[in-house]
Amino acid sequence: MSGSTLFLVLMVGARRRVMAPCRLRWALVVVAAVLAWPLALSAQNRNAPKARWWEPVNELPNPWRGRRLPLPDGRQWGSTAGVDVDPTNGTVWIIDRCGSNTCVGSDLDPILQYDAEGNFLKSFGSGMFAFPHGIHIDLEGNVWVTDPLPADGRGAGGNVGQQVTKFSAYGDVLMELGTKTVTGRGTNTFSSPSDVVVGRNGDIFVADGHAEGTNERIVKFDRSGRYLMEWGVPGFGPCGSNQFSSLHALELDSQGRLFVADRDNNRIQIFDQDGRYLECWHQFGRPSGIHIDSNDIMYVADSESSTELPEYGGPPSPFARGIRVGSAKDGSVQFFIPDPDPRGGSSAAEGVAATDDGVIFGAEVGPRQVVRYERR
Repeated sequence: MSGSTLFLVLMVGARRRVMAPCRLRWALVVVAAVLAWPLALSAQNRNAPKARWWEPVNELPNPWRGRRLPLPDGRQWGSTAGVDVDPTNGTVWIIDRCGSNTCVGSDLDPILQYDAEGNFLKSFGSGMFAFPHGIHIDLEGNVWVTDPLPADGRGAGGNVGQQVTKFSAYGDVLMELGTKTVTGRGTNTFSSPSDVVVGRNGDIFVADGHAEGTNERIVKFDRSGRYLMEWGVPGFGPCGSNQFSSLHALELDSQGRLFVADRDNNRIQIFDQDGRYLECWHQFGRPSGIHIDSNDIMYVADSESSTELPEYGGPPSPFARGIRVGSAKDGSVQFFIPDPDPRGGSSAAEGVAATDDGVIFGAEVGPRQVVRYERR
């Protein structure tokens, strides 16, 4: 019996209790995905090493060791999904949800800057965010932060949210996209903007979606914030169908390709900057965060994989949780930092970033900490 067949048997036929409707639905999705796999593969780059999502990439070397970053003045970490490295000076910017899982009602600064050694430098952003989520530092050192209001009510109760904001490195507001607290699918409204990335020419890409009840689209603006185009709808369709579920992270490689963490579908979809589908990778697991450095080394955080139904939806994933490190050029996966304590709906890093010399920062929602990894 093949590994894929065995996994199907375990997922569909081996349970001794009657499946609940949601479990039965995902069992049918598993079967449909297996039957459709040859068709999906034909649309992908056959030269790139592929892993189907029921054939996990878990047994790889781990040359890193980690330590928890401190906060100043005895402050305790809250949930922290966002982290990025400034390409102009190598400093690290991190989101902290104000010692909790929301910043509503808090006077703490949620945007924190550290040096590459993990020493705190400064912070800003008090009172400006509800549920800060994604962070990106552009090629000029500007700080971009997304502030979704997910459909499940996280971040509710305040007078901010549903925006993407561009700051200077000193916290000055330079641009705002979206209409404050307004949920929509217009050219200047979002339903839950999870992440943002800026291209070399200044074009802005926003991942507008965070699971069920949100837009699940990618929105493109020019460098001045003028709406240009969008693509994507909610769904669990095959790669290249422009269907997404939980658009959790975006990243660009040296070729300008846009990597999309289509988390609830257990895959990374890759597009050009005009929304044309290029290929689809499953070998990095269930992606919550993506970072690609200047050498096209790729870091992917998997904080949710489980063979049981994940808390936040989507089909089961037999991948182990942790950070996978590989190549954005050919899709190979070379290293794996495993989650030391995989439990609950989210553990280990959701956000991930790295310096060009391979120091990794993992931002963890469930454990509420940021871990700095350096080579042994």
